[in-house]
Amino acid sequence: MILFKKVRYKNFLSTGQQFIEIDLDKANTTLVVGENGAGKSTMLDALCFGLFQRPFRGIKKDQLINSINEKECIVEVEFTVGQKDYKIIRGIKPNLFEIWCDGDMLNQDAAQRDYQKHLEQQILKLNFRSFTQVVILGNASFVPFMQLRARHRRQVVEEILDIEIFSKMNLLFREKQKNQDELIKQTDFNYQLVDNKIDDKKKYIDDISNRSKDLADSKKADLNKSITDISNYEEDIRKVRTEIAELQKEVIDESKVNDKHKKLHNMEAKLENTCNKHKKDLSFFQSHNDCPTCQQSIDEAFKSTMISKKAEKVQELEIALGQIDKEIKTSEMKLDTINKTMVTIREKELLINRYETSIEEIKKQTIRLGQEIAELQDEKVSTAEQTGELNQLQERITELEKDKLNQKSEMVYIDTARHLMQDTGIKTKIIKQYLPIMNQLINKNLASMDFFVNFSLDEEFNETIKSRHRDEFNYHSFSEGEKLRIDLAILFTWREIAKLKNSTNTNLLILDEIFDSSLDSSGTDEFMRILHTTMEKENVFVISHKGDTLIDKFPRVMKFEKYKNFTRMAE
Repeated sequence: MILFKKVRYKNFLSTGQQFIEIDLDKANTTLVVGENGAGKSTMLDALCFGLFQRPFRGIKKDQLINSINEKECIVEVEFTVGQKDYKIIRGIKPNLFEIWCDGDMLNQDAAQRDYQKHLEQQILKLNFRSFTQVVILGNASFVPFMQLRARHRRQVVEEILDIEIFSKMNLLFREKQKNQDELIKQTDFNYQLVDNKIDDKKKYIDDISNRSKDLADSKKADLNKSITDISNYEEDIRKVRTEIAELQKEVIDESKVNDKHKKLHNMEAKLENTCNKHKKDLSFFQSHNDCPTCQQSIDEAFKSTMISKKAEKVQELEIALGQIDKEIKTSEMKLDTINKTMVTIREKELLINRYETSIEEIKKQTIRLGQEIAELQDEKVSTAEQTGELNQLQERITELEKDKLNQKSEMVYIDTARHLMQDTGIKTKIIKQYLPIMNQLINKNLASMDFFVNFSLDEEFNETIKSRHRDEFNYHSFSEGEKLRIDLAILFTWREIAKLKNSTNTNLLILDEIFDSSLDSSGTDEFMRILHTTMEKENVFVISHKGDTLIDKFPRVMKFEKYKNFTRMAE
């Protein structure tokens, strides 16, 4: 379990030279209040930046440092994992990244990227995505589980179930499969070489029984042929290397194409989210004549204007999405061409290796032929010696036959293992086992908030929501308040599943301004009851600017305020 104890920061966003220090494990529930812009949510950004080198909200790194002091931006995070106490120190101007364990700083010989990888994989055992799905629920840059794309939903679940190791193993087996295939090809090549040598040796033994000048002449012809073969192979190598050089020019822009492809996907996701928002707004004005909040009628002219604007915006975004989709397909075609070219380069490199192996073998054969010619001329060759060499070759080919059999058996094992490590293998079986538990917990949490629906996720993590009357809905069919209840139910479910798997078990839960959105008073009371009953051993922080209505519900209250343009903790 990760027990978060403290976060402290200075010269971070609107925070000044004096450290703001927050104890994370002092109370079961803590209310964080303050005016807009007072720095309530800064603790989220500081915590995420300290752990993952990126803030919770979409703020650029150079914007994190206080714009007045412009130096010595420091974030410190203290936590315990098992019996070990950790402290993370991260800074800007100067750049700083230190990991301390039980009072000693960990070795920093590795690159900063590897240092961060060590923090996430070996110490925290969670990344930014899983952290913001299990620890933080906010209304800023947070993307709830139900608003993630299908593949990203699967990644979150795999991380929570601690089964992403199978994906890594699949990559390892894929590389091993490739290497094993090359080994089999090389063994087949060596087998053919030895088999050809055996044929040559048998013929030679037959010939030396009737040694003659013609035989010596034949060996000289073989020698000349070997020399010619070497020359031909060397010429072939030069040609292939020229071809490789030309092919390498075609893949020189691989990184640029990959970067563009990733950026296009990111842009597509952002546009889809924006488009869905405008669609929702359009649907609202099309289907509502009265404001559901204040119950007042919506002006027809205003309604007509908004419908027109939203429809036009949706059309513009859908056109933009279509254009981006075309560009994505174009980049995918480019990447496919590059990958095919790289495969061709690899094949030609293997061909060069085979040519070079053949040259070495022919050179050895050339030396041997010269010796044989000399022996023939001097009549020093004995049938017994040649028979011994033949026996050695036959022993060698027997060894190669065993190697071929073992290598093919190993390939069968690798193929089977890789099949098991793919998404359709072990991971799917594990997910199938946990899906009923997940759905049960989600519905339990929804019911505890008086939201009585039958919610279920399938193996592709698509949702089906049925009312008591068996009417079917999806996540986007509900109001913001109902969506929030679903987001809360899923968040609590992931935390419970993580505890069961011991993958992301932590004391900390931070809720950023959820009470300031569409959660009504009844929902608020129900949620507070959940906090006090099911999370009595955890440390929950609720950030809100509605302190006057919530302050009596919390045993601990933290207030942030602006003083001389700097954020501070109010006395």
